[in-house]
Amino acid sequence: MAEIRWTEEALKWFRNIYDYISEDNSIAAQKVIEGIYEKTQLLANFPEIGYKYRDETDGQVRILLYGHYRIAYLIKQDDVEILGIFHGSMEIGEYIK
Repeated sequence: MAEIRWTEEALKWFRNIYDYISEDNSIAAQKVIEGIYEKTQLLANFPEIGYKYRDETDGQVRILLYGHYRIAYLIKQDDVEILGIFHGSMEIGEYIK
């Protein structure tokens, strides 16, 4: 089972998503955040569930979909690092370098 770690950048994206949605509906914001978090927990047992975005020297960057959001993560040897959460309309290549 892989350990799931969140980068500071990913946590920032997570908070921003909540803040943006909660301006209109805090209940909906909480549901989206919980859904994204639950989706990331699947990676502990199924780290390759997302589609391959690219190879890196220290692992593979993959994308896991949740609703309108793309969860970018890096598979390393024994862990999964959440890199960011992006709305589907965003150009993900500008944020994942």
